[in-house]
Amino acid sequence: MRSTTLSRWLLLALIGLFAGLSPLTFAQSVPSLEQVQVQASRVTSSLMLLRGEGFQKKHQDALESDLQALAAAVQSLPQSSDALRSAHQELVIQIRRGVAFGPNEDDMPWRYPEELSKGLLGVLEQARQLSDPAASEVAAKLEYLSVQYLSRAYFGNFETAREQPNTYLGQDERKIVPSVDQQLAALNSKANPQIGKLKTRWEYLKAALVDLNSQSSALQSASGRPFAPITVYRHTRSLTDQWMALN
Repeated sequence: MRSTTLSRWLLLALIGLFAGLSPLTFAQSVPSLEQVQVQASRVTSSLMLLRGEGFQKKHQDALESDLQALAAAVQSLPQSSDALRSAHQELVIQIRRGVAFGPNEDDMPWRYPEELSKGLLGVLEQARQLSDPAASEVAAKLEYLSVQYLSRAYFGNFETAREQPNTYLGQDERKIVPSVDQQLAALNSKANPQIGKLKTRWEYLKAALVDLNSQSSALQSASGRPFAPITVYRHTRSLTDQWMALN
């Protein structure tokens, strides 16, 4: 009898403990929050590629796949927020608008790139607010920088969150590339051969990203070479997939 009473007391204590934890406490332990950020940037990149490459079916299929992956990532969160769900819906609206415009460059309203960037930043900001502040964000940073690269190649300058210079949302290649460099350099390639492959791929991708030339209003690379958006798009995805598989 005494044992049963003690067991019930412990059960009630545990229920009280978990009930007292805030949603943020639960959310901080969920690695899928970075997946939400990654997929939000991928959706945006895919739209830019679709429009920039003339509405090819393979790019349309990739965009639809990314939209499904983003929805699944948001829905799979054990603890989300109304703000994140609303931001996700707004981004999807902007993506669908981008598809609905005619295929020609002149068919796209000149304010649309700014509205698209706000849609993406809304999802990224809300997901970050639920995330562990100590998270590395390597994959999220790289996919976000890929968005900036494709934007300059196809749309023009991307509007970052300039009011947040201390987060990756307000940064470009001048801050993001050194940050990723530092985090990857700390990994031990000898302990895991996959890390060596990841670093090799990063060196290749980095050469393109540092050429982005974000500080210039002229839409040309720092070296003067043509942008390579398809290459950056593909290699970024391969690298971030590899990174997330290691973590």
